[in-house]
Amino acid sequence: MESDLQELADKAVRFATDSGTQYCDIRAEHYERKEALIENNETEYTRTSNDSGIGVRLVKDGTWSFFSITNPDSFEQIKNSIEKAIKNSTHYANNKKNKINLHPNSHIKSKINFPVLKNPTIEELISISNECSKIISNTSRIIKSIINPQYTNSSKYFTNSEGSEILQNYTDVTVDMIAIAHESGITQSINVTEGGRGGIEQIINKNKIQNKAQEIASRAASLIDAKPAKEDKTTVVMNPDFVSLLTHEILGHPSEADRVMGKEMAWAGGAWWKGKIGEKIGSEKLNVFDDPTIKESLGWYFFDDEGVETKKTTLVENGILKNHMQNRETAQIYNTSPTGNMRATNYRFMPLIRMACTCIGNGDRNVDEMIKEVKNGYLVSDMKIPSIDMKRYNWSISCQYAQKIENGEITDLLRDVIVMGTAPEFFNSIDACGNDFTVRPITNCGKGDPMQSMIMGNGGPSIRGIATVKSVN
Repeated sequence: MESDLQELADKAVRFATDSGTQYCDIRAEHYERKEALIENNETEYTRTSNDSGIGVRLVKDGTWSFFSITNPDSFEQIKNSIEKAIKNSTHYANNKKNKINLHPNSHIKSKINFPVLKNPTIEELISISNECSKIISNTSRIIKSIINPQYTNSSKYFTNSEGSEILQNYTDVTVDMIAIAHESGITQSINVTEGGRGGIEQIINKNKIQNKAQEIASRAASLIDAKPAKEDKTTVVMNPDFVSLLTHEILGHPSEADRVMGKEMAWAGGAWWKGKIGEKIGSEKLNVFDDPTIKESLGWYFFDDEGVETKKTTLVENGILKNHMQNRETAQIYNTSPTGNMRATNYRFMPLIRMACTCIGNGDRNVDEMIKEVKNGYLVSDMKIPSIDMKRYNWSISCQYAQKIENGEITDLLRDVIVMGTAPEFFNSIDACGNDFTVRPITNCGKGDPMQSMIMGNGGPSIRGIATVKSVN
């Protein structure tokens, strides 16, 4: 990040403080993003984008105000915007009943460079993607392969009126891949996202991305012969990839305190467990946490966008709801501590309470043994599309494929499968968690108005419970 942008941020905080604000923070950020699209072994495009600017939050007369400026060209420009923001806060404070009250936070001075073992280049990512595209395209029945490699270099500087000065520099590398098969009027597809926070090592170690290319191509081709599933409420064993989306939608989002309070209800929904802290919401096997300190996940960071240091937060312990994800404002309301989950997509937006890396905790069961104990049920694999009600209570999530379990053995491959249930019934039915804990990259979580798309991690082990399974076609 250019030092000029940091200097403008520091100067702006001092001006806002001198102008009588109760609180002010500023995020100065710079992003460089490069990506490509490869379809059927042909590079359709490469794209480079750069973005720099500042986002300013302030509290005056107990009321928030926010603005952002892309590529500010002078302090005078920022100064004029701060003066307007202060006037806005003062105006709206007249009709505001509940004044802003922030949980105390330590002032931090820190510079963090996240580790990158091998710096990415778009040329190398295209080369790797071409290799994956050929693997997919050369598989029988495959009619289309789509590969979207990308990386982003990010530099985020946070400063506030309490004295914090925090710079975090990091790189994210991800590859989205889709294999589409067609034969005899049937079309099936399998997709996967790989990558994490770090360099190109996030996708190439142990031929990870190439092996995934072969896996999704083979699976898509085999689904042409798969059977549809009859509707059945029965035992399901869910693999970690499917569990990561289940965790995201039905445990992660309802754990965001602003949703619990109803502040997101108009456009994003609320929480099915509102008012249930300290109550049993699942079986004793269910443990849930959010942890921004999990290295190399897309939700790994040291300080959030309020300057709060990150830590692992227990949300559910042995089936008991313990906490929500909190910012400095909601932590005061709940009489608890902020959890380091306040984040914005970039400087253009006000930060919101967002998941970092929300997971179901690891179990101690061997997954093969979990399957062998099932007389009649299904092995459900890999996330697809969720459909959840406003309170995240009634849910249905489609999977990329499923397999029948009969007398402890995996038999028929099944296609177009959707899994349904209600949150409390399903989570109370969990009777086993595997020892195969995995964190998956999530690149497109939406929340807020205006909508903010966020990257993060979600994960868990294989789990076993009771749900309804059927094919949608």
